[in-house]
Formats: sequence, structure tokens, C-alpha cells
Amino acid sequence: MTIEIANESGVGVDEAALVALAGHVLGQMGINPLAELSILVVDEAAMSALHEQWMGEAGPTDVLAFPMDELRPNQGGGSRGEEAAPDPALLGDVVLCPPVAAKQAAEAGHTAQDELEMLCTHGILHLLGYDHAEPEEHAEMFGLQGELLESWREVRRKPPE
Repeated sequence: MTIEIANESGVGVDEAALVALAGHVLGQMGINPLAELSILVVDEAAMSALHEQWMGEAGPTDVLAFPMDELRPNQGGGSRGEEAAPDPALLGDVVLCPPVAAKQAAEAGHTAQDELEMLCTHGILHLLGYDHAEPEEHAEMFGLQGELLESWREVRRKPPE
């Protein structure tokens, strides 16, 4: 996988952990190992501008996803348990906002890094065609998000060999 990250937020984040997480999520989802993904970490002003421009909503949000190729995990080999997608794909961009994530993390009672990892996973699932507009979609997407984060945490807990 080619996973690029750019931190333009002015906030220190564990970029290596976010890249490793993204690789884990894409691997678990059976995405072609030659796929490309970009993660952009921005401040509240930049996120507000993107949020308004692309979603028509004022103010910052926690995560935005901008898909490039129309890749759906349940079609053409992207879901777990299937062969990897035959062609590499330019998946798109996940944009994260650490200041918003930190506020949400404080409210939820976990670390800002945990929140960023959840948001990154959420954004990747959007790039892969998942959505949560309908109750069934919500249950599927958030269930999968939870499974992926749990498997990521298990990987991180294992001592190096």
C-alpha cells in the first residue's frame, strides 16, 4: 500500500501510527496492496473551509473523505474473505482535524489518538463505499468499524517477535 500523510494542523499527531492503522484496515478489507491513500491532517480553519465547500455546512468537522475511484468493498473483491481487488486503486483522501478530535475524545473519555484512529478508520470505510445514512447502513458500517479497530488494537498489543 502507498499511504501518504501530511500534517498541516500544527498539532503533533502520531503519523506513523495512523499510516500503520490505514494499512491494517485496507489489508483487512482485502484491498489491493498497490492501492494508494492520502491522509491529510488539518487545523479547524482548513477543515471549516472544506466542510463548507464540499458539504455545505459551516464550521469544522472531525473527518471528511474524498473518494477518487469508485470502489465498493462488496463488489469486485474488496470485502474481507474475498480475493483482493484485481487492480490497484487510487482510493482518495481522508482529512482529519485533531482539534475537533481532541474535543470529542475528552467528551467520550478516551485519548485523542484513539479518536483519530477511529476517525481515520471511519474515513477509509467511506472511501470504500460504506455509508451510515440509513439504519441498516449505520449498523453495518459502525459494526465493521468496531471490528477493525479491535483487530488493530490486538495487533498493537502483541509484543514484537
